[in-house]
Amino acid sequence: MTGDRGGVALKPVARRLVPEDVFDQLLGEVVDGELSAGDSLPSERRLAEVLGVSRPAVREALQRLSQAGLVEVRHGGSTTVRDYRTSAGLDLLPRLLVRDGNLDPGVGRSILQARQAIAPAVAALAAETSGDRLAEPMRAAVETLEHAEDSEARQHAALRFWDTVVDAADSIVFRLLFNSLRLAYEPAITALSPVMEGEVDNVAGYRALTEAIASGDREAAHRAADDLLRPTTEALGHLLGLLDS
Repeated sequence: MTGDRGGVALKPVARRLVPEDVFDQLLGEVVDGELSAGDSLPSERRLAEVLGVSRPAVREALQRLSQAGLVEVRHGGSTTVRDYRTSAGLDLLPRLLVRDGNLDPGVGRSILQARQAIAPAVAALAAETSGDRLAEPMRAAVETLEHAEDSEARQHAALRFWDTVVDAADSIVFRLLFNSLRLAYEPAITALSPVMEGEVDNVAGYRALTEAIASGDREAAHRAADDLLRPTTEALGHLLGLLDS
């Protein structure tokens, strides 16, 4: 932070954007490593002076950072940066995936790996808990996907399909995981359209998964979900790996 910590350059914030911009700037410093775990932030008054904003705006931003697990605010004392890798939750994913308009390849690859690991388990649980009761909603979702006008629309239809499957699994943990992964993924849908075409065009794969879940066959549902997602996961993971090297 200029005047307080070498190498960290916070900028005055346009008042119409506070306290969101205060939060974004401090978040960027933490996740980029400019502010390291254990570092103490300047006082609210000093931050307000450097950023050119009011102390209430700074206080609100610090509260949000604390709620996100990025800092520890001690009453009447200092504000200390935490290690977000051990203290933050999945709600941080969207901000980690796209920062300053750029996709972070490493985070993108991690999301793909999580999707590949979680989706077959969700499908298996949906087969066990819902079975045939889920057949019609899933078949309707596949019809929507099949008749969507372009790849981007098919990606949205595929998300609605998985939304139905996650609901059927009836697991609050899987639901919250899905919500976080979707929030991270949706802003990148347009950019990902070319590489997602093979998956969202695979109507037969979605139909196979639908029938496996409807039959109540856990193993078949797990296998069908894995078969549907793996080609894109591997191809896109390889591409992101090249970008991250």
